[in-house]
Amino acid sequence: MLDIRLKAGLLLGALSIICIFLWLISSTTTALLVFSSSLLLYLMSHIFWLNKLLYWFKKPALKDIPEGSGLWEDVFNALLKYERNNNLNQIKLNSALERFNLTANAIPDGLVILGSVNEIEWCTTNAENQLGLDLNTDKNLPIVNLIRDSHFIAYLYSEAYSEPLKLRHCRNSEATLEIQIIQLASNQKLLISRDMTQLEKVDVMRRDFIANVSHELRTPLTVVGGFLETLSDMEGAVPENLKSYFAMMQEQTGRMRRIIEDLLTLSTIENNAGNPNNSEIDMHSLLEMVCNDALGLSQGLNQDVKQAKHHIHLDADSTLNLRGAIDELRSVFSNLVSNAIRYTPTNDATNSGEILISWQLKNDQPVFSVRDTGIGIEEKHIDRLTERFYRVDRSRSRETGGTGLGLSIVKHILIRHQAKLEITSELGVGSTFSAVFPKARMVRKHAPIIR
Repeated sequence: MLDIRLKAGLLLGALSIICIFLWLISSTTTALLVFSSSLLLYLMSHIFWLNKLLYWFKKPALKDIPEGSGLWEDVFNALLKYERNNNLNQIKLNSALERFNLTANAIPDGLVILGSVNEIEWCTTNAENQLGLDLNTDKNLPIVNLIRDSHFIAYLYSEAYSEPLKLRHCRNSEATLEIQIIQLASNQKLLISRDMTQLEKVDVMRRDFIANVSHELRTPLTVVGGFLETLSDMEGAVPENLKSYFAMMQEQTGRMRRIIEDLLTLSTIENNAGNPNNSEIDMHSLLEMVCNDALGLSQGLNQDVKQAKHHIHLDADSTLNLRGAIDELRSVFSNLVSNAIRYTPTNDATNSGEILISWQLKNDQPVFSVRDTGIGIEEKHIDRLTERFYRVDRSRSRETGGTGLGLSIVKHILIRHQAKLEITSELGVGSTFSAVFPKARMVRKHAPIIR
């Protein structure tokens, strides 16, 4: 197919040759008249086909493309080819979009794409059902106009999306949703809503089961432990060759009682969804009690007089107090200190058994920390330390009398106080456990405490 510009050039060239021939055999007037008339007809044909093209653009349809003639035949053929490719691409795009919608709607979670001003650009059917949306009517509307929960609005505008938000189902008050927002490019956001109702019910059943079983086990264990203790104290009741077995039974019964008590404590904390008591705590007195308990524990673990005890140091800001539940926070501090003592050996010439308890203000936040020179923890274990019954070294945990629930209790109590647990450790060097409290729970005392 010849180029359109070449065709136009050949046509004008042929017309010029004809007019020159007429000028030679006839006259200049005849040649000019024929040349002008031919150009006029040529221009009118272009205007005609331009008008056809303009008319087709107003209502573009593949079957209505004009056939054209001359140069315009190539133009309309090219346009026909382009339109066919465009329709084919549109079909492919629609098919891909339909497959995407089918896939997205098959996901049990609800998906919503939000624009730069948090307007709804697109959502799935599950999102419509869970959040009470309707894409047909709510598209381009700000989502805060449709979901008016104050916690959701604060979460959306906080732009702190590392943790999900729990939200009540808009159509079922007994259902619970988990909202997670992910920042996308071009100031867009992806909102994911997940129905957590069944998981919540299972979690409640689990907590109730643990609490009920623990309650049921506590009484028979107390009875068994009491009889074992009574028999051990009765002269002649237990033969000498069986006394070691009785001691083992007493030890394991006591261990079971400690596990049950910790399970009950953890269950109580988990079931108590309300805010803790916000009374002011005299941290000086509380930390003195924690230190005295630590010294007693260290003495109990080091009954051999030849073995050095732990060196426990307290570095506390006497003007810094805290708001919270004193019994719960004493449990937190005692657990962290007792862990440091249990896992810090004192009979090693290379280890002085140092325990440093600190209560200071760091980065405008009150921080309680316990640093030890113990055995340390490998990095791969640190993220799992607060799981129930997770043990780095099971045999050593049993030797030290741990239940595997202490750090789980610590985590849940700190969550109730809007605090967090930070752990740093180096194997063979020691560990530091820090409870970082929010600034809002800090209380400054004007008069210093003299120790």
